Amino acid sequence: MKKTPLWSPSKKRIEQSNLTAYMRFLKEKFYLDFNEYSSLYNWSVNDLSSFWQSIWQYAGVIHSSSYGKVLVGSDIPTARWFEGTRLNFAENLLRHKGEKIAITYQNEDGGRSTFTYQELQHRVAGLAHALRKLGIKKGDRIAAFITNRPEAIIGMLATSSIGAIWSSCSPDFGFEGVLDRFGQIEPKVLIAINGYQYNGKPIHLNDTLIKLGKSISSLEKIVVIEPLGDYPMDPSKKMTRWEDFISEQPDELRFEQLPFDHPLYIMYSSGTTGKPKCIVHGAGGSLLQHFKELSLHTDLKPEDIITYYTTCGWMMWNWLVSSLYIGATIYLFDGSPSYPDLGVLFRAIEKEKVNIFGTSPKFLSACESSGLVPQKDFDLSSLKTILSTGSPLTDHHFDFVYQDIKPDVQLASISGGTDIISCFMLGNPIGPVFKNELQCRGLGMKVETYNDEGQPITDEVGELVCSAPFPSRPIQFWNDPQGEKYRKAYFDQYPGVWRHGDYVKITPEGGCIVYGRSDATLNAGGIRIGTAEIYEPVESLPQIKDSIVIGKRVGDDTIIVLFVVLNEGYKLSPDLEQKIKSTLREKRTPRHVPAEIHQVSEIPRTISGKKVELAVTRLIHGEAITNKEALANPETLEEFIQTPAS
Repeated sequence: MKKTPLWSPSKKRIEQSNLTAYMRFLKEKFYLDFNEYSSLYNWSVNDLSSFWQSIWQYAGVIHSSSYGKVLVGSDIPTARWFEGTRLNFAENLLRHKGEKIAITYQNEDGGRSTFTYQELQHRVAGLAHALRKLGIKKGDRIAAFITNRPEAIIGMLATSSIGAIWSSCSPDFGFEGVLDRFGQIEPKVLIAINGYQYNGKPIHLNDTLIKLGKSISSLEKIVVIEPLGDYPMDPSKKMTRWEDFISEQPDELRFEQLPFDHPLYIMYSSGTTGKPKCIVHGAGGSLLQHFKELSLHTDLKPEDIITYYTTCGWMMWNWLVSSLYIGATIYLFDGSPSYPDLGVLFRAIEKEKVNIFGTSPKFLSACESSGLVPQKDFDLSSLKTILSTGSPLTDHHFDFVYQDIKPDVQLASISGGTDIISCFMLGNPIGPVFKNELQCRGLGMKVETYNDEGQPITDEVGELVCSAPFPSRPIQFWNDPQGEKYRKAYFDQYPGVWRHGDYVKITPEGGCIVYGRSDATLNAGGIRIGTAEIYEPVESLPQIKDSIVIGKRVGDDTIIVLFVVLNEGYKLSPDLEQKIKSTLREKRTPRHVPAEIHQVSEIPRTISGKKVELAVTRLIHGEAITNKEALANPETLEEFIQTPAS
């Protein structure tokens, strides 16, 4: 049966896309003739050196020394990319000059400011000058405890201009969560806010900053931004105000020229089952991968305004900031996406004329449940693309976007992760959108699905793997000198092949369907079931606001246990339980029907909005959760501890 697309690009949009321009470039410079995505993709993964060389040239990477070979070696973690080249990440992002707006910032109380590319470069120069004066050099760590503010971007660019390493956390991690992360990497400088407003309430952080200053012995300076006003500084004299720290007139901004894999970012795993892993990413791989994804897959142009609702503790912040490379305008929103109501981001799209809007299934579900119909209430004519990540989009999300937000919009569900600071699967601006599918695998990413025997399969559900090198793989884990933790994390199951931990089907047309985390896959009665297979039909019911499903061991078997959050006015009655079960039986199979259904008030999630099936599974089996600080709402776990036995 032929599938009907929900959206297809117009002939004009295809003709004017960056992807089409790139294919013209390949024809002119490499004598390669492609006119559709699948043949382009196949070439990109079968001739990795030529593909990534073409991206380097098409992007116009600023560099001081050229490379010898594009790729040396075939082992993913040890493969060497663009060996011999010297470049600087910040220099490439600050390639644009003049009065074009680089950043528009808005906080929750309506405060708004803008920074031109010229102003951004000047402020980066001021901070870089102050850091150098303090003695910061390449390889030192600079950490940030900060909300989604321009100072975070300024801090990152100044750090990378020197060749130091940037790492950031959102204040909602709390003291222990931040200490678990920054305590491992021993930063010399902490850039931090002393408070912020969220959901209409001021949240003061001065005491937390003082505790961090005492607890992280490597810290020489805490540079404090004061959105909530002045507070007494730490008597240890480690603290200084942002304005005072960068008050000197800087010299011209200097960019350290560094190897392709010089460390740029330290990111963190979610840490829901132990202390977070510190994942180190290189400058060159992040630069090329982000350019490819933003330009070719997202179709971001210099005249565009792009936003992603994110915190500085999620990799989508790092991804968003790379939009500066394109010369686009980044819109930063600092606050709750539901204050004063769920229309706040749509009002921003209308007012700022946003072209590309990044969000999550959680936000879309909240809008849908509230009855919001954005296309009736807001002028969304500027919007050409909606991006979503964090968890799989399901049928009702696609319906909501095309029925209630905008019929003529590219809905690009994207999937990758902190581990690769980029995507394995994402949007294709010259291809159709089908319900429940990610449009394509990313160029240059040899993404496959393997069965239990480690054999590639198509149109069947299997383990998501990447079977060939890619430049944005982590260069190392921090404090893992032999690489043992690194290899164990990704290469234990299929030696030499990256196992990502997602349960996926690749369709014959090249699209992808994500069924959830493979480590959270249900195995009831010997049948493997992805958690997303249950979420979609359950959460499409009008009574259900949210849900989480886990496998519970009972003797030698595993049963499915479903927890639901109900919309206002409903309770978990026998009739509703029967409705849930019959819906799963009809839309899926009898194997998908849960043995137990329990009502809870809220689903536990990571700070980036992901459901934590593994943490709930541990609780149900009486195992301890060692790192509750990784959760946005750890208090919700109590309900799961008290779940009655079957």
